[in-house]
Amino acid sequence: MSRKSAISADAADIRREAEEAAALFPALMVEAERVAHTVTAGLHGRRRAGPGENFWQHRAYAFGDPVNAIDWRQSARAADRLYVRQNEWEAAAAVWIWRDPSRSLDYASSRGGPTKRRRADILATALAMLLSQAGERVGLMGARARPFHGRAAPSLFLEALTAAPADLSSTPPAAHLSSGARVVLISDFLVAPDAVRRAVDSYASAGAAGALFQIVDPAEEDFPFDGRLQFQDVESRDQLIFGEAGAVSRDYRTRFAAHREALQAIARRSRWTFLSHRTDRSAESALLSLFTALSDLRLLK
Repeated sequence: MSRKSAISADAADIRREAEEAAALFPALMVEAERVAHTVTAGLHGRRRAGPGENFWQHRAYAFGDPVNAIDWRQSARAADRLYVRQNEWEAAAAVWIWRDPSRSLDYASSRGGPTKRRRADILATALAMLLSQAGERVGLMGARARPFHGRAAPSLFLEALTAAPADLSSTPPAAHLSSGARVVLISDFLVAPDAVRRAVDSYASAGAAGALFQIVDPAEEDFPFDGRLQFQDVESRDQLIFGEAGAVSRDYRTRFAAHREALQAIARRSRWTFLSHRTDRSAESALLSLFTALSDLRLLK
């Protein structure tokens, strides 16, 4: 099988599992998101001027209007009046999803168990499905300048996700976000908390709300190891040998808990949401928690 065929087959498997996860998600919640969006934006069909791409109406120029808002072509048709072009206000801002591309997500402690990357891809794609069904625009952070929209959005999102090469960067990228955008960062976040803090501060300062979604393997949280063991870093290939792994288990779990608390503090500081998920637990429950968090963020706007 060629490399291209292998990638296509893997993408098909991810899509199938994502569809299964999304199908089990209560349809009522999807409709609730539609209702929440309508309430937040105003009654359906209620139009008003504001930032947007679609033309709404012309109105007479008033003191204080910027000169670049004047529609000179329309104004030329009137002998004694200037007209301003107004676009229709658009409430919906895009939801941007970032899935950690680093090799760290290739880890799975149990034979046959899902890697963190596979679970992350399934959840990200299922989330894109639900968001597109609710009328949202969904973008893959760092992959495209414009988000996907409509029925084809999940397929385009998955295509971009699987086409993105794995690299060594575990830090969310710089991004130009509009005020009102929502951001979902999916990673194991096994990096220095300061790197995550700088990224979140940057997004929040642009007016974006969001969620940190941490995916970990159960062994990374529980450290169930004992005896003489050799550990190998999946990114650097560095090796570490413990003569008695069980002797450091308590200290490891303490440090792991402190690291997670630091991530939670970063989220609280920017009024973001922090969620964690283990790959040995239900993908559906994780999807429910994440989608509900995004619904809450929409209501806060």
